[in-house]
Amino acid sequence: MASRLNPYLSFDGGARQAMEFYKDVFGGELHLNTYGDIGQSGPEYADKIMHGMLETPSGFTLMGADHPPGMEYKPGNTYSVSLSGDDESELRGYWEKLSSGNQVSVPLERQMWGDVFGMCTDQFGVTWMVNISTSQG
Repeated sequence: MASRLNPYLSFDGGARQAMEFYKDVFGGELHLNTYGDIGQSGPEYADKIMHGMLETPSGFTLMGADHPPGMEYKPGNTYSVSLSGDDESELRGYWEKLSSGNQVSVPLERQMWGDVFGMCTDQFGVTWMVNISTSQG
């Protein structure tokens, strides 16, 4: 397998719902393993996600999990997930699903560098940036 770089998101008990939502947005195959699957004791963690991985038809990989037992969950705003390319229809489709009913900090529109760009935060607190490359003609 080739090396790859992909986001890994942490959740405070909402990993299953978040990863299922992202599967609805991007399609693909979602694999979820719970703490119970690996024998983690305690009913409060049996159904929590120990590791989730979504691999999409477009070649995206997104991983996520609920924070491990005994570790404090510390949400932060030190990351965002960037989607970029030149397939306007595909990227606008992702934008519509990610931004619908959620916080839009930058509307998806042409920016000073010439591309169409937008930024939103979904219902799970994840910030998404979408950049649609346009030809300069």
